Amino acid sequence: DEDMQSLSLHSDKPLDPTKFMPWLQKLVAEDGANILRSKGILAFEGDDDRYVFQGVHMILEGDHQRKWKDDEKRESRLVFIGRELPERKIRDGFAQCIVA
Repeated sequence: DEDMQSLSLHSDKPLDPTKFMPWLQKLVAEDGANILRSKGILAFEGDDDRYVFQGVHMILEGDHQRKWKDDEKRESRLVFIGRELPERKIRDGFAQCIVA
């Protein structure tokens, strides 16, 4: 399908969960019809556990998975797959969730 696209996001810095969760929920509420699949492994500030989420359209599910391993790089990685994804909106919103 030529209309399909994917968008990957990454941060070596931790995310602020008080910003990230509302941003993700708003994004899905507004653009969920075009987001076929989303998933990510997240490193939240002050949290020793990896947070893993996945979504299909407007349905999101996530939870703490396990502790970060000592030799494991704490980073956040997200992928969105869909049609007509608002790339600039997604990238800018994600950037605002990164702890400076």
